Amino acid sequence: IFRIIERICLMYRKNAGFQWLCQWNIPVFFSIMQTRGEEIHQRPFPYTCRQAAKRIVKETGRQNRVFHPARNHTARMGHKTHQKDIEESEDTTMKIGFVGLGIMGRPMAKNLVKAGHEVTVFDFNEEAVKDLVACGAKSAASGKDLAGDVEVVITMVPNSPHVRAAVLGANGIAEGAKKGLTLIDMSSIDPTESKAIAAECEKFGIDMLDAPVSGGEPKAIDGTLSVMVGGKKETFDKYYDMLMVMAGSVVYVGGIGSGNVAKLANQMVVAINIAAVSEALTFAKKAGTDPELVYQAIRGGLAGSTVMDAKAPMMLERNFKPGFRIELHIKDLNNALNAAHAISSPAPLTAQMMEVMQFLKSEGHDKEDHSSIVRYYEKIAGVTVGK
Repeated sequence: IFRIIERICLMYRKNAGFQWLCQWNIPVFFSIMQTRGEEIHQRPFPYTCRQAAKRIVKETGRQNRVFHPARNHTARMGHKTHQKDIEESEDTTMKIGFVGLGIMGRPMAKNLVKAGHEVTVFDFNEEAVKDLVACGAKSAASGKDLAGDVEVVITMVPNSPHVRAAVLGANGIAEGAKKGLTLIDMSSIDPTESKAIAAECEKFGIDMLDAPVSGGEPKAIDGTLSVMVGGKKETFDKYYDMLMVMAGSVVYVGGIGSGNVAKLANQMVVAINIAAVSEALTFAKKAGTDPELVYQAIRGGLAGSTVMDAKAPMMLERNFKPGFRIELHIKDLNNALNAAHAISSPAPLTAQMMEVMQFLKSEGHDKEDHSSIVRYYEKIAGVTVGK
């Protein structure tokens, strides 16, 4: 809602009659609503709402007139205010480095720029870098070049070896880092590697969080990712608001490596859930019942899930355009199995899903969305679920 209001305000920011509304009423509304929400939920809200209000004021030409009126109003109403959060003079922008501008990283970095942070980016893909620069970011020649001028660096790369190379390799982040830099690795990697990389970073005076994400490209674009964070609690608290710019939820789950444990658990559940949906719809088709009607019948019951609602329509429409590719899910399940084997934790269903996905890879479907797991069942059953 706040983002919609922000966009409307910015759309009409040059209209003289609209400026009064933008300058006073909307910012006051934003701040009052955020303060009341914080009281109801007994926790600070992210800066998203206040950043939006600040941006409206900035774009309409007048600075630093957002929070005092709201603070005075809430004081009169007897509401407790979060003085630290709404202090007018406090600058909430950060100097952020961002390494990895792929399908997920590019929109995540853009959201940081839109929120007003000073973002410096690096990627081997020059087109992606130019795109971010056009949005207001700065570019760096390497991770080393980037690290010396920021307080926190975010990495968003494919797998453990890529994180290690970006951080500890030649011209990597560690080479250019000043003592006290924070590294937030948002890649999905083996949690044992997160711990090992964090230990190496500590030698350079770098504090590290592992903060993998779930939600895919659409949620990366609209800033509603789910983020699972491991590391020091005080470091998590320091960067919570910044992470919320890219997310709908940011949850602290424990020490370093815990974020990736949570992400791998998520990927195990998602893979098995997609397989269950595929199996059920294939069964319906083989039994002579319309799979789409079966889906509509069961989605509101206990069998219903976010995964079912996201993936069943794709299966029924034969739409396997990648939101999350099979090849990436194979990577995650490989990390999950390695981590499970290292601690002797049984994972038979995850192992079975790895074999299903390896079969799909051998059939040339590894670039497709993981909803194409249904192809495995279709081939065995000799039917086609979709239209």
